Amino acid sequence: MIRLIFVALFVVLFLIIGIPVLGIEWLIGKVSKKTMDYSSLRLVQWAFNMIIKLAGIELTVIGEENISEGPVLYIGNHRSFFDIVITYARCKNLTGYIAKKEMLSIPLLRTWMKRLYCLFLDRENPKEGLKTILQAIDYVKHGISICIFPEGTRNKGEELSLLPFHNGSFKIAEKTGCPIIPMSLNNTCDIFEGHFPFIKKTHVILEYGKPIYPKELDKDEKKRIGEYCSNIISETIHKNQALV
Repeated sequence: MIRLIFVALFVVLFLIIGIPVLGIEWLIGKVSKKTMDYSSLRLVQWAFNMIIKLAGIELTVIGEENISEGPVLYIGNHRSFFDIVITYARCKNLTGYIAKKEMLSIPLLRTWMKRLYCLFLDRENPKEGLKTILQAIDYVKHGISICIFPEGTRNKGEELSLLPFHNGSFKIAEKTGCPIIPMSLNNTCDIFEGHFPFIKKTHVILEYGKPIYPKELDKDEKKRIGEYCSNIISETIHKNQALV
């Protein structure tokens, strides 16, 4: 319980102290938008790394060299709120995450998320969902990476299971030509969700797979791109389970 208290206190303090910081970031943006973008990125990454330490997460990272310098589409399996904390803390460049629209109801947090190019997906409204994907495509064209969890929600099934990947998630890469970087996460559910409300010291494996270029896939693979990428992540998490 002590870890949960420390993490919760840190998050609350960060959001409160972050109120004037957001104002400072806004002023920086008047001089240089790029400086504002990257100072916001590094500040939130610092906060996420603090959360990782406070939660007692031991992280093993594999394949980080597979991430190219330009914008990419990150995709990953999703079992925990900590998936976002762990993966965002390691982003090399500006990266917007696609989150559920319900996150807009959280004051201050939504402001930081918007500042960091996060997009909010209405899963019940296909028209609004399309607008979100089109905005993500525009971000990639302007050099901003996008991260999406194609299962569409947190998977509460067995540890090594995956929900079906939604093919629409991959339009971002198909329309821009950017590489898809698969992220395979092992054991994140055991941090918190597996024994709510306690945060447990946990060893997590994060592996970045080799880039996938949709234009290099054959016709059948393109048609089943969600299944194709899901199979890669499934094979990886099964392989890495022995390392946990």
